[in-house]
Amino acid sequence: MHTFGSLHVNPTLSNFIEKELLPNLPLDKQNFWMGLENIIAKFTPQNDQLLYERDALQAKLDAWYKSHAKASIQEQRNFLESIDYLLPPLPYEPIQTQGLDPEISSIAAPQLVCPADNARYALNAVNARWGSLLDAYYGTDLIPDKGELAKSKEYNPKRGAAVFAKVNEFLDTYFPLESGTYSQAIGFILKEESLHVKLDNGALTTLKNPSHFIAIDGTSQSPSQILLRHHDLHVIIHINENHPIGKTHKANIADVELEAALSVIQDFEDSVAAVDGEDKTKLYRNWLGLMRGDLSTSFENKGRIVNRTLAQDRIFRTAKGLPYTIKTRAIILVRNVGMHMKSDAITYHGQPIYEGMLDAYVCAVAGMYDLTRHANSATGSIYIVKPKCHGPQEIAFIDRLFSEIEKSLGLTQYTLKLGIMDEERRTTLNLAHCIKAAKHRIFFINTGFLDRTGDEIHTIMQAGAVLDKNGFKSAPWLKAYEAQNVAIGLGMGFFKKAQIGKGMWTMTERMSAMVETKIAHVKSGASTAWVPSPVAACLHALHYHQANVHETQTQFSKSENEDFIPKLLTLPMLDDSFSNEQILAHLDDAIQSILGYVVRWVDQGIGCSKVLDASNEALMEDRATLRIGSQLLANWLHHGLVTASDIHTSCTKMAKIVDEQNSADPNYRSLLLADSLAMRAAKDLIFDGIR
Repeated sequence: MHTFGSLHVNPTLSNFIEKELLPNLPLDKQNFWMGLENIIAKFTPQNDQLLYERDALQAKLDAWYKSHAKASIQEQRNFLESIDYLLPPLPYEPIQTQGLDPEISSIAAPQLVCPADNARYALNAVNARWGSLLDAYYGTDLIPDKGELAKSKEYNPKRGAAVFAKVNEFLDTYFPLESGTYSQAIGFILKEESLHVKLDNGALTTLKNPSHFIAIDGTSQSPSQILLRHHDLHVIIHINENHPIGKTHKANIADVELEAALSVIQDFEDSVAAVDGEDKTKLYRNWLGLMRGDLSTSFENKGRIVNRTLAQDRIFRTAKGLPYTIKTRAIILVRNVGMHMKSDAITYHGQPIYEGMLDAYVCAVAGMYDLTRHANSATGSIYIVKPKCHGPQEIAFIDRLFSEIEKSLGLTQYTLKLGIMDEERRTTLNLAHCIKAAKHRIFFINTGFLDRTGDEIHTIMQAGAVLDKNGFKSAPWLKAYEAQNVAIGLGMGFFKKAQIGKGMWTMTERMSAMVETKIAHVKSGASTAWVPSPVAACLHALHYHQANVHETQTQFSKSENEDFIPKLLTLPMLDDSFSNEQILAHLDDAIQSILGYVVRWVDQGIGCSKVLDASNEALMEDRATLRIGSQLLANWLHHGLVTASDIHTSCTKMAKIVDEQNSADPNYRSLLLADSLAMRAAKDLIFDGIR
């Protein structure tokens, strides 16, 4: 370990900081370590106290719910107010955040979340600002993979024709022609400062709304790219008669690209397995590369080496001959760990430090590179998402921590912007207070079913047996939670000012279902929603053309008098209609889900991956999966719906299934081995889940 004052630092992390992070910054080694040590010394006692208050409140909740399982909504409300868990209603006050990029403040679009420990995934995510609509249709279940439309090793022109039919429908809907349709197009020209389209009947037509045309690349008589815009999102039509696809199309259209993931969260939390100094260094190195703009990686794909770097901005030419630059990279955010996590990557007086302090400090230092380049944030902001905060006191603590980091690094106050994950019950019940506590730096609030449900179960653990996972999805409190998040966000001035987000689509292979249903997130008034892949981002972008988020938001009530608390306090309790067979079936499903994730997380250090469920459907899962599953089973065990024997039996039964599902993985270790750490971890999550 390397020593700096009272800090003892993992050598890998120390070498990274001194040899990679600090060079070329106006911050030397001594000031870096002194600043970090001062922050740890000042904020560790405050962090300790807030976690103590969490435990003290939970003890009061446990005792009260145990003796008041049938309490009315008003009785709950009175009790929660008496212990300062539920604060008095707060008149809405508009947030004061300044300097947000338009991708955050005013343009509605998908948000991609990816694990930051994999440079390839990190680069793919940032470059997912643009996605091929043709590829997205061709490679997913939006086109049935059967019969004459089936995918094959070679390009299937009949499947391609079906793709172009959908692409033409998209263009006809959002960029309609004055006459005719895109299926009739045989060419494009720029004439009299307007885009004209040649049709196969000899006619020459224009766009019905000329303002949708922005610019071209190539010549006026033979453009190679046509740039359009609708609902503030760009679309590019690629024209290339020599392209394998373009030469088959009568207008030589080779591709249609959509502006898709305008913002990306590089995740340090639930989707990574970062435990020690080496793990943390990998995360920080990738974040540094993104902030400097030089992150790159190479990998083998189909026998050839592929080099992946950050995409470069593209320059087009307007009808008046002026240059028009479009961004090709998403605005990059980072999600740090919660304030309850500790790491021995650095110790202070021999004790592990709070990991969230280290994350915020190092991410801010790395972000200083972009403050001079303005390649990520044109406005000079560093965007940090903070998860798992309980209530406004903890948000205020993060706000103070960020201010101290800014002061230590010589940054302008409120350079560090704060995104609040509305995923803990005390935050939900006091959301307006939480927003107010960060009103000068907040840029984002969002909802998340898995984490929020996990905390709901933990908070009311003593009240009785809770609903199964599917039952939670239709519970009154969950609907109120989703609606309140939007209502309070709009009431506190998020309209065209900051992001209101919704949760992840996890079924990575079911893009047709996503296109059919995820429009609900846009129609709910959210300005962004999470997707698990670049392809999903491209397809979800269709929804932001289909619905105008800002028009939807203006229609929503911003009344201060709307009270969501009664529904939020409607406890999601299981009734007597479930048979023992149904209980055991839900137990098996939950155990299979937990084991399927844990075995990769613990044995292979994979924080986020496609995990097969009991029906062999691939789901994109991270540690939030464990949170809801383990809390549900801990609750059922505590209230006698299942026994310890039931859980052990199910673990053995479902381990056989998970083993079979992973049989093709040469690095896989069976869950049935006597020394399986993964099996032990899964059982600990359940049996110790009540703590």
